Amino acid sequence: MSPEQQLTHLTNGTAKVLSEKELLDKLQLGRPLRVKLGVDPTAPDIHFGHTVALEKLRQFQLLGHQAVLLIGDFTATIGDPSGRSVTRPPLTRDQVLENAATYTEQAFKILDREKTEIVYNGDWFRKMNYEEILRLNSRVTLQQMLQREDFRNRIEAGQEVRLHELQYPVMQGWDSVEIRADVELGGTDQLFNILVGRDMQKDEGQPQQVVMVMPLLEGLDGVRKMSKSYANYIGVSDAPQEMYGKLMSVSDDLMARYYTLLLGETLDPSAHPMESKKSLAEKLTSRYHGDEEGKAARADWDTRFSKRDLLAADLPEIEIASLDQEQTVLSLTSHAFSSAFNLKKSNGELRKQFIVSGSVQLNGEKQTDPTAPIAPQPGDTLKLSKKHAVRFV
Repeated sequence: MSPEQQLTHLTNGTAKVLSEKELLDKLQLGRPLRVKLGVDPTAPDIHFGHTVALEKLRQFQLLGHQAVLLIGDFTATIGDPSGRSVTRPPLTRDQVLENAATYTEQAFKILDREKTEIVYNGDWFRKMNYEEILRLNSRVTLQQMLQREDFRNRIEAGQEVRLHELQYPVMQGWDSVEIRADVELGGTDQLFNILVGRDMQKDEGQPQQVVMVMPLLEGLDGVRKMSKSYANYIGVSDAPQEMYGKLMSVSDDLMARYYTLLLGETLDPSAHPMESKKSLAEKLTSRYHGDEEGKAARADWDTRFSKRDLLAADLPEIEIASLDQEQTVLSLTSHAFSSAFNLKKSNGELRKQFIVSGSVQLNGEKQTDPTAPIAPQPGDTLKLSKKHAVRFV
């Protein structure tokens, strides 16, 4: 691609770029750009929301630029305060390194491991003495830190902001100096921190990095950002059929966004929505589990739901011995959702949305009376919804 074509491709799907002119100037230098993405492995697993920035880093990598994955083995022990209403609990370095091992393994399902430079910011921060830390802190003012909305909101609400949290933007900014980053990627909540990096690079006489922030991905509920705490996430380590099934529950309105942010592709507006969704689910399942698993997950979905042949499908199993002796349609439906899918639903929701509506079916027969007794036998299948079904053993 020409620099102009690269610019169009790389800025697609971004929330903000500061600035596109600066990025074009750097692309016209004719050398690989050093593109930084910093991650704090505060948890062992990542979900699709985390992969949005990784996908953009992959796009740079495919164009021949140098992907630099910075592991915040030092900053993760402090915890990024971005978007937080309370102080993060501290982690030990051993916990961070343990998380980093699985985090990077999952990240390399997107990135080319052989062409990715991995650095740890503990390599320079653990060598600093207190005098050097004070000198680093002199680069920023308290007024700058209080421009951060999350800090300001906590102070106005009477909530504490601990001094070590004020260090975080300073350290993230210094990372960019050490790496000599040409571009830094992050979520929209990272804008302040990345701008600090630009200021520090300028103070050090380095060319300033381009800021490229990505939007936060909405979760399966279609409203809130994807998060484990909201139970609306798709995990990179989810089993193939589970991953495929979750993706099939994405709303039609969000499909185009998922194509852009997770695949770097454009949704074909002429394609049928169901075919587009199946293609999205298969491509992403294949990315994380291989082509064979992606095709198998699609075939299983078609068997279970498109062809409505539950007898041949691979379903979660429930032991009849685990059930109460006397079951109603309502109690069995609640137990199936909870034990097989870890979904807690109220009795009112189960009655209205699943049972009375006709979604709940035992061996294909609708069970519309919540109070009716029901006694499943070995081999019976219970369909709960369009994407949930179980088999009794």
